[in-house]
Amino acid sequence: MTLLGPAEIRDLAEQLELQPTKRLGQNFVVDGNTVRRIVRTAKVEAGDEVLEVGPGLGSLTLGLLEAGARVTAVEIDSRLATQLPLTVAALAPESSERLTVITDDAMKVANLPGAPRRLVANLPYNVSVPVLLHLLQSVDSLETALVMVQAEVGQRIAAAPGSKVYGSPSVKAAWYGRWATAGQVSRQVFWPVPNVDSILVSFERGERPGSEQERRATFTLVDAAFAQRRKMLRQALAELLGGSAAASARLEAAGVDPTLRGEQLSVGDFLAIARAA
Repeated sequence: MTLLGPAEIRDLAEQLELQPTKRLGQNFVVDGNTVRRIVRTAKVEAGDEVLEVGPGLGSLTLGLLEAGARVTAVEIDSRLATQLPLTVAALAPESSERLTVITDDAMKVANLPGAPRRLVANLPYNVSVPVLLHLLQSVDSLETALVMVQAEVGQRIAAAPGSKVYGSPSVKAAWYGRWATAGQVSRQVFWPVPNVDSILVSFERGERPGSEQERRATFTLVDAAFAQRRKMLRQALAELLGGSAAASARLEAAGVDPTLRGEQLSVGDFLAIARAA
C-alpha cells in the first residue's frame, strides 16, 4: 500500500486550502516508516477493531488499514473528515469498506460502532490527556492503546509515584490500567514541524479499582492534592476535607501519613482516602 509522504501531505493540504492550526493540534506525520513502526508497536493485526482519534490527512489511517484493521476514525475538522474516505479510496480502494469516519469532537464520543478494542492515535498535543481520560472512561471496549503525544506529557502519563514528573494525569491514567513509554518520535517526521519531540505511550486495561462514584471522589482528591503539590497532604486537602485536623484524621483512617505529599501516593492510596469518608 502507498502511504502518505511529504509531497502527498502538502498536495492534500493545498487541495483543501488547509493551514494547520495549533488550536486543533494539527501536525501531520509525513514519514511512512514512522507510521509502520507505530502500527507494529501497537501490535495491530488483521481483523482488529481500532479507534483512531484525529486522523488528519490519513497517514496513520492508511497504515492501520494496511495491517488489515477495521478503523473507526473520529475527526473534528469536517474538511478532513470528508476527505479521508476519498484519500483511502484513491490509495487503498480495497480497504475502503474497513473505514468508518465520524465527524465529532473526541471529547463527546461514547458509543462507537464496532466496539473497538485498540486505540491507536497521534493525539493533538493541546488536548491529549483529557481526550485519553474521556475515551478510557467512555469506551468500555478499549483493551489496549498506543498513542503519540508530546514527550513531556507522555512521560507524565506513564510516571510512577515518587517520580519528578508524577502528577495528576499519572494517577488518573493509572485508574484504568498499566502504562509505559514505548519509544521516542522525532519532531522531524511531522509537517509542520512542532517545537517539541513526541513519545509513544502504551496502555493495557486493568480492572478498575472502584465504582464510578469512587472514581469521581478519588479524582477530586487528586486534583486538590496536586493543586498544591509542594504542601503536605494534611494542608493540601484541608479546604476540601474541612480543615487540617479533619484532613489528618481522614488520612490516618486511610492508612496514609498526613505529612506525605501527593506525588508520593499511588491511585490506590487516593482511593483509600476517598473510602475513608
